[in-house]
Amino acid sequence: MEVKQLSHFVAVADERHFTRAARRMHIVQSGLSTSIRALEQQVGAALFVRSTRRVELTEAGRVLLVEARRILAAIESARGAVAQVQGLLRGKLSIGIPQSLSPYFDLPATLGRFRAAHPGVEIRLRQAGAAVLLEGIADSRLDLAFVPLPGRVPDGLNVTVLAREPLTLACAPSHRLASRRRVALTDLEGETFVDFQEDWGTRILVDRAFGAARVSRRTAFDVNDVCTLFELVAHGLGIALVPRTLNPDPSWSVLHIDLRAPVPMWELALVTARDEPLSRAAQALLDLMPLAAKPSPSVRTSQARGRRTTLRSG
Repeated sequence: MEVKQLSHFVAVADERHFTRAARRMHIVQSGLSTSIRALEQQVGAALFVRSTRRVELTEAGRVLLVEARRILAAIESARGAVAQVQGLLRGKLSIGIPQSLSPYFDLPATLGRFRAAHPGVEIRLRQAGAAVLLEGIADSRLDLAFVPLPGRVPDGLNVTVLAREPLTLACAPSHRLASRRRVALTDLEGETFVDFQEDWGTRILVDRAFGAARVSRRTAFDVNDVCTLFELVAHGLGIALVPRTLNPDPSWSVLHIDLRAPVPMWELALVTARDEPLSRAAQALLDLMPLAAKPSPSVRTSQARGRRTTLRSG
């Protein structure tokens, strides 16, 4: 059983697709398939159930996945320890992000500075919804993630709130509520909504707010990106609840209207694993970020209550 085989196995398990896993590992699909078959022969069990559309783990595969992640993490840690002795910064840095961070800090610029300072570190970036990002931290696939909090986060995670702001109603100037200074959730019953996918933190927050207010709503447009959401709203196809600063193009004709209390509060947080120390690469990245993005023990907690709110600096 080789380290490369375990890496191939984890890639297929993550992607649930041989072609995507092969691209991720920078090998041809036939080579990846051969590696997986060899691993299955060595462990004496099928690891995947293959279909034309999707690849699923078998029970043996699920058991091996836990051990494979542990082994690969230990190997990476050992490499990092050796690099530290040699005064080098090497290894991998896996980062999770939501659809847009630009209103709060410039991650691409920060990653550019990081790459220039530490060219030996391989940077991996994954963009996904809050549920996927939190799962990635919990199972050590991600070193750190910037997550719009969906509410209470799972145990075992450190949470540092970077920004906190109320949700507002986004609507076109022609909407019937456009002249209002403030609206209640009850005023939105019967409206057509544009919203993000169901595993996005903002979507979860909005769904819970309407559930708590016992107000039904109809989401006709489920989108995966901020720009599409605002374009649909600007053309009067629906309304949305979003943070006020989330507006990628001010030229779009979209109004932001305040909500009446109780107002759902949107929070962006830096999330890391509580029981695992930050890698040197992760800490080096945070050292390059604005002060608001640097976690400290006094603001780390796995519970929603008691979090210290830190607004962006710069």
